[in-house]
This record gives sequence, C-alpha cells and structure tokens, in this order.
Amino acid sequence: MKYISTRGNREEITSSLAILKGIAEDGGLYVPSSFPSVSKEEIESFVDLEYYERAAKILSKFLTDIPENDLFDMCKKAYDKFDGEPAPVVKVDDNTYVLELWHGPTLAFKDFALALLPYLLTTSRKINGSKDKTLILVATSGDTGKAALEGFKDVEGTEIIVVYPNDGVSDMQKMQMQTAEGKNVHVIAIDGNFDNAQTAVKTIFNDLNTIKEVQELGFSLSSANSINFGRLAPQIAYYFSTYADLLGSEEIKFGEEVNFSVPTGNFGNVLAAYYAKQMGLPIGKLIVASNQNNVLAEFFCTGKYDINRKFHKTMSPSMDILISSNLERLLFEAHGRDSEVIKSLMGELKEYGSYELDVEFIDNKFGDFCGYYADEEDTSETIENFFEMFGYILDPHTAVAAQAYYNYVADTDDETKTVLVSTASPYKFPQDVYKCLTDKNESDAEIAIKKLNSYSGDDVPNGVLELFEMPILHNIEIPKEKIRDTILNILKCKM
Repeated sequence: MKYISTRGNREEITSSLAILKGIAEDGGLYVPSSFPSVSKEEIESFVDLEYYERAAKILSKFLTDIPENDLFDMCKKAYDKFDGEPAPVVKVDDNTYVLELWHGPTLAFKDFALALLPYLLTTSRKINGSKDKTLILVATSGDTGKAALEGFKDVEGTEIIVVYPNDGVSDMQKMQMQTAEGKNVHVIAIDGNFDNAQTAVKTIFNDLNTIKEVQELGFSLSSANSINFGRLAPQIAYYFSTYADLLGSEEIKFGEEVNFSVPTGNFGNVLAAYYAKQMGLPIGKLIVASNQNNVLAEFFCTGKYDINRKFHKTMSPSMDILISSNLERLLFEAHGRDSEVIKSLMGELKEYGSYELDVEFIDNKFGDFCGYYADEEDTSETIENFFEMFGYILDPHTAVAAQAYYNYVADTDDETKTVLVSTASPYKFPQDVYKCLTDKNESDAEIAIKKLNSYSGDDVPNGVLELFEMPILHNIEIPKEKIRDTILNILKCKM
C-alpha cells in the first residue's frame, strides 16, 4: 500500500514514511492509494478474536511495509494498557448501543491511536533509517494532548510538545496535561482557541525556514494529530470490532447495516467509519454530530463550510473546533481524487474562511452522511434524560451524539440499529455532568467527582482521583503569536 497527498504531489510513499512525515510537503494529507477490502469471511472471523488481533489485521491492510507479526506485537502491548475490554459495546435498548471508547489510560478514544502510535513511529524510523530525533508536535482541544503525552512519555529518540487553549479544555483535561510526567514531554497553554493552536502547528509543518531550524537542532517533525495517517488508521479497527461484537451477541446478522452516530470535531473519528465502510463493512448512515459550533452539521445540510461565525466554548470542548482538518480527506474522495479541486477549496478556506459546494453535489456524493447538532441546553437535557431512561451516564460529547441520533430518527423514522460512539468518560467532565443530572453547581472538580460517584453509583475510573495528588509540572502560558518561538526555544534547551 502506497500513500499520496490530497493536494497534488503524486509521489507515492510507503506507509512507514507517511507516518514519519505526518503531513505532506505540499500541505496536503496523506491518503492510501486505494482502499483495501475486507471479506465477509474475515469480518465473521473477528468474532472469535481479541481486540488487539482485530486491530492488527485491519492495520496490516494499510501498513504493508511493517511486518504483520510486528503489528500483532505492537497492538498487544498498546491495548494491554487498557482497563479490561478496550472497546465494549453496551446495549441500552433494542435499537441503540453505546460503543465505549474510554477504557484506555487517559479515559478518551484518542488512546486507541496514541497508545499505538509510538510503536508505529519507532518502527517506521528503523525501517527508513532515520537518525534524527523525532519532534512530535500536537495541537489539542482536550483529549489528544494527554493521550499523546502518555503514549510518547520517555520514548527513546522523541520529544513531544503539546499546545492547548488555556480556557478551552475541561479542568480534568488541563490537569491531566499539566501533571504529565516524562523527561521528553512539554506542554504549552495559549491564550487562543484550538483553531489558533492547530493553524500554528500546521503552519510550522509547512514553513521551510522553521523546518530547517528544527532540523539544524537535530529533529525531524511529525504529528500525533489525526492529520497523521498513523493516528487515523487505528480508529478504523474499532468499527470492525463493534460489528463483530454485535454479530457475536446475535444482535445482528451478517450483512445487516448498522448506523453510527459520532461526536465530531476534527472529523477524524467519523472519517475512520467512512473508511471502514469503503473497505466493505456494512454501515448504513454516519450521523455527524456537532455541538453548538455546528460548522460540520451545517455543511452536510447546506454544502457551505463557513468558519466566519461566533466561536462557542461548550461543555464538550473536544468538539469546539471550526477548522475540521480531516474533512479534506473526504473531499478528496468525493471529488474523484482531484487534487486541483482540493487545493482550490483549501485556498478559499484560508483566504475567505469559507467554501461552498452545490447542494445536489452534497446529496449525490455524501449520501452516507447526515449532519445534526445539539446546543448546550440539548446536551444537558440528553444527559439527564438518558440517565433517567437507562441508568447510563453520558459524557457531554456522547450526549451530543445521542441527541443527534434522536433528531435523525424523528426526521426519518429509520429503525436501523445504531451505535452511539462514546468518546470519553463522564468523569473527565464531572462538574458539567453533575450539573446536568442534579441541577446543582459544584466548581471543585474533585468534589464533583465524588458527588457524581455518589449520585450515580458508577465506579470512578482508575487514576482519576490520583490526579489531585500529583504535582503541576507544566504551567507555561503564552500568547498564540509566540508558539513557534517557544517551540524552538524548548528544542534549543534539549541540545
């Protein structure tokens, strides 16, 4: 399997090199030269496999220059870090299931990729004979940051720098990053929002002068954001795993389509589901669930992608994103892999903050998708109502997915079995969840966790309360204009 850029550099590179580079020199994102297929027999065989085996088999179809036995070993090591079954599917009623993706070290779905990516990157360096150290540069809206810090902690030959919006993450997310241990980890808070952080990071990847300075300091750049295909590929596996679990529990028969409602910010998670469908997984609708920053839901309804709007800080901060990078990969497929169109659309987005596609084109090319959004009141009511109906606590991101699903059913009467993709533990957002359930305010995160535990009876995940006993190790806060200089100064101190 070879990889090409979405923006016109038709040079084909190996999967290991795509992982090392993270982003193409022309600013585009790497995509596979074609989609591998997974047969009915292969999908049915997943029923009897453990999660790490399922993941390794899917990854082996994309990462073909990494030996399959090595992939099995890497997946085993990565997912042994999870608490019990990595991706359990919980039935809540006859048509609705919750895919819990928060049993990893940092209680968020990003662990699936970021527990594995350090192994993939280390192997890729060896395959390509890279002698430089690798600088992992990450912009985060909350969950990616801690997951990346945990995954790359003390990994030989790497330094990792995470940039996050100081007022744009939850208290728990901030605490997870500020207490991150490791000799090679660095955390920077900025006074802007996630889009400022992401734009700055992508600019660094595309600025030849900065790249040269980084190289002169002995580093090559790579990314742990989902712009890196090594981040995206592991997410494809849990859609296949979910289908296998539904088959194994006899909730569905093979060939029966399943819908997924996916809380969506940077578009990587729902894109992974689309890739799984392209490979042959029987998926029906992909419900793109947006919070009050509903740029994506609006796009799939109207064809207009417009970031010229008020930015909302919400109780689902990992979705507080206006520039959804991975949408570029979907646009590339929808336009017949015409990179000139992609360059034009991305140019319009950069210059004007918007682009628009014909509604008929949207209907014809994006029939797999539908977009819905939930505002803060919707999200709060969904958390409360879902607990009253099912005794199950949703985090705010999953609540957005649930509300989007109910809106979709109200519009369509679709009775297809649907999986709500649950991307984080409610204990990562204890104050907001407790408020939604009880209408009581509790500003202190530690007290909110204990009150939420007492109210719900659910176990507090391992490691949550331990955070409050850990020292703050990272407290840098800078203006967003200083991101580049701060990063270079950190590297100079490592020489």
